[in-house]
Amino acid sequence: MSVHISAKKGEIAKVVLQPGDPLRAKYIAENFLTDVKLVSQTRGIFYFTGLYKGKEITVGASGMGVPSIGIYSYELFTEYDVDTIIRIGTCGAYTTDLKLFDLLNVENSASESTYAQFAWGIEGELIPHQGNAFEVINETASSLSINAKATNIHTSDIFYRKDAGIPAVAEKYNCLAVEMEAFALFANAKHLGKNAATILTVSDIIPTHEQISADERERALKPMIELALESAIKL
Repeated sequence: MSVHISAKKGEIAKVVLQPGDPLRAKYIAENFLTDVKLVSQTRGIFYFTGLYKGKEITVGASGMGVPSIGIYSYELFTEYDVDTIIRIGTCGAYTTDLKLFDLLNVENSASESTYAQFAWGIEGELIPHQGNAFEVINETASSLSINAKATNIHTSDIFYRKDAGIPAVAEKYNCLAVEMEAFALFANAKHLGKNAATILTVSDIIPTHEQISADERERALKPMIELALESAIKL
């Protein structure tokens, strides 16, 4: 048991899939895993452990933003001896070169966030994925004939902002899309010597205001979930 996760030692698998939304974690557990057990629901943040093709996997939410995933991923790595976390989430595209439903395998996260600097003394605006999960995802996507684009993304602490233009840090590192968590996950994994990856589904095209409708969400997210699970059994 940790401060924010009430699971007992041994109830969290070595590989964790981490969506932001607790209800998405519940959906994945109920529809993709077998022999599922709810191991934590502190603060309404659900963690489930079950089997996928015989491999024990935990799926649990990170909440929204750098501070939230910073807490949950750190406790998973340090209190439950998790080896690998794969974040699965949605993102907004900065460019029409990306389309709705595109899958991104995040190579680097760029951010203005001070999280890495003040938490771990990690300097710089850009942190790469950690360990071998990124390559496993690429190989798995290829074997499944899924186009998962390796790309840089912007992790922002801000959802609503006065200036509508692409932030300078995103332009500097050619970030094609924006989300709110990967930078902290990668920073924690770098500090602790753990594996971390992020797979994103494009849910919004910012320049054109296109977005996936509520009715399309389940269809949109299924390829990402399946890619993460198929990758997880190889880790």
